[in-house]
Amino acid sequence: MINQIVFLYFAAVIVLSAVLTITRRNPVHSVLFMLLLFFHIAGVFVLLNAEFLAAVQLIVYAGAILILYLFVVMLLNVDRESKSDRANRFWPWIVAFGLVIFAEIGLLVARGSFPLEGGQIMNKTGIKELGIDLYTKYLVPFEIASVILLVGLVGAVMLAKKKND
Repeated sequence: MINQIVFLYFAAVIVLSAVLTITRRNPVHSVLFMLLLFFHIAGVFVLLNAEFLAAVQLIVYAGAILILYLFVVMLLNVDRESKSDRANRFWPWIVAFGLVIFAEIGLLVARGSFPLEGGQIMNKTGIKELGIDLYTKYLVPFEIASVILLVGLVGAVMLAKKKND
């Protein structure tokens, strides 16, 4: 019972901080809400008895990726970015994709595809087994995630690039 309450807390803060990350006009505030998001995702990993993944979440995402985002924010003109319209024309698309993802999660919950115990998810506790699974069974999602991070990095550099007029 206590695990469910803690999970509901983590889930609520994750959803709220994700929404606040993309809706704030100030990029520094967005990065701070993203930091809150990363810490609560690590908390969910701890609830699933995946302490190694929680540590990796904090070291890689909250440590390295977020610092990269902070450097990009420092390169941007924060005053200009906070006064500009941010994704206003894309709100219908954002809402539509959010509804699709919500429907997919609802379908998974309705089908009962999630295990009842957190330990059933991570039945392999060793780092070696995790690495073998990551680079064999989950190679394509791993590569897709790396491409998405590369696209985000290239986009951030293009935004920060000074125009030579």
